[in-house]
Amino acid sequence: MNWDDTPEEAEFRAEVRAFVAAHFPAEYRPDHEAEHSLEPEDVWGYNWAADRVSPDPERRAGARKWAAVLAERGWIAPHWPAEYGGAGLSAKQEFILQEEMMRARVPTVNGIGAFLIGPTILELGTDEQKAEHLPRIARGETTWAQGFSEPESGSDLASLRTRAVRDGDHYVVNGQKVWTSLGVQADWLFVLVRTDQDAPKHKGITFLLVDTKTPGVTVRPITDIRGDAPFAEVFFDDARVPVANRVGEENRGWYVAMTALGFERSGIGATVKFEQALSTLVDYLKSDEGRVHARPDTEGLRLEIARRYAEIRVLYNLARHSASSGDYAGSVSQLFGAELHQRLARTGAKAFGHLAELWQREDAPLGAAFTHLRFDSVAATFLGGTTEIQRNVIATRGLGLPRS
Repeated sequence: MNWDDTPEEAEFRAEVRAFVAAHFPAEYRPDHEAEHSLEPEDVWGYNWAADRVSPDPERRAGARKWAAVLAERGWIAPHWPAEYGGAGLSAKQEFILQEEMMRARVPTVNGIGAFLIGPTILELGTDEQKAEHLPRIARGETTWAQGFSEPESGSDLASLRTRAVRDGDHYVVNGQKVWTSLGVQADWLFVLVRTDQDAPKHKGITFLLVDTKTPGVTVRPITDIRGDAPFAEVFFDDARVPVANRVGEENRGWYVAMTALGFERSGIGATVKFEQALSTLVDYLKSDEGRVHARPDTEGLRLEIARRYAEIRVLYNLARHSASSGDYAGSVSQLFGAELHQRLARTGAKAFGHLAELWQREDAPLGAAFTHLRFDSVAATFLGGTTEIQRNVIATRGLGLPRS
């Protein structure tokens, strides 16, 4: 396929570059402890959801100012209609916007709210839900997290046990969610609960919007193997959620959830991040310091780097295809990207040998970036759907193969 920009798209790309250069707040600079971070969830030291509530007043102000200037252009939720705070961009324009922001190493804003739950409410929500939630997401005033996974229900999500019982105009919710990304920072959750214990497991589930300040909702951070806390566990103890916060019909929440997951992004963010990480590695290995720290098996290392470069170009094309086609193409991109994440981490480790074991950034080559990437990549093949699940989606939806 030819992914070259049309003249109009090239003009829009130049507009985005000029906008970022002119309007990104000077005071909103990367977290210096994380600016060598290669984790694709963070943008070279930024984590907007955490930054907007940072105890550092300058960082907090910078994050909110960046949200404000993006919101003014409708670029927090660029694909939404203007009436809800979007810019009505095409899929290609939205892709260009996300790509150029990643290449400029500045953070996008309100990803889960703008790209998952927002479009779901647009398609399936009530007029009241649209009026209440969409403008606030598009202005960067509320952040969201996804409350799906449970301790015993990860890949087999439909086996979830969190229960909601109807009591007048409310549901009384009891249960637990786990591995909730950005759960600590979230103002709202979108949650799957079981409302019919006797129905087949896919048909007794309901989709609720839950304010994290609701009495009975407790959010506890989970520390990962890197020492960070990017996700949380969430407990519901007789939490009362208004029936008005239900999206779709009772017991039909599974289909709402599948709609939400269908809006997941193409993966361009990770693609650009991997490309920049590999370029950083190559530049470092060419430097005087890099020549001292690199392993001597240059020929084998060059072959590894060449393979990673080719794979990143493949991932870029998969992301472009996914952005325009949807359905199972997103699973192809996610599967390939997750496994590439791990291969890229191993290439960095191979480049530095025993020095790749150093964890402290001030002691290690490239600020221990690839050491941290190795730890982060452990979870890559099961976050957002395991590789097994992605292969099942590709086989059944993409290739038309029968279920076993």
